[in-house]
Amino acid sequence: MEKNKNKPKKNILGIIIKYLFFIVIISIIVISFIIIVKANKNPDEVPDFLGYKPMIVLSGSMETSIYTGDLVFVKEIDPNVLKENDIIAFRNEANTITTHRIIEVITDSEGEKAFRTKGDNNNTADINLVLSKDIEGVYVFKIPKLGNVLMQLKEPKTLAIILLVILVIGLIWLNMADKIEKDKQYEELKKKQQK
Repeated sequence: MEKNKNKPKKNILGIIIKYLFFIVIISIIVISFIIIVKANKNPDEVPDFLGYKPMIVLSGSMETSIYTGDLVFVKEIDPNVLKENDIIAFRNEANTITTHRIIEVITDSEGEKAFRTKGDNNNTADINLVLSKDIEGVYVFKIPKLGNVLMQLKEPKTLAIILLVILVIGLIWLNMADKIEKDKQYEELKKKQQK
């Protein structure tokens, strides 16, 4: 009976952090792999994961909302629900992706919608209207400056190596944290036994 009382209690918070770390890292690796495969399979399309598409901002046309080097995420959406002030990503006349704000929704006599767009940092609206078929998605959120980092990682191999390094560092950190916790519990148990 006495042995059970002196048995160190498991650190539940440490266990939760450990599992969350692995879930996050493994999720990032899986999502990255899926996006890389989709990008290589269909180089003319923006790869997505569950309808979300990551895009690196290359110009300052949307400053101060979105900055050059930000990584933005857009979600595929039915163009009929888009409204004025929504930020959308769309293919322009040069077949490159642009992310601008809708300043006007235009509906023709047949009910088809088109969108007049403008960059927040631009003085004038975009010349061409955006057609529904050209819309990649609506802006959801951004990760500031992560696009700059990813631009340095153009090669999928480099990204995979960095993710593996993060995983290894995480494993080392978790093992060290586990050892520190066990040492602490051992010292507490030793003190109790000395009393």
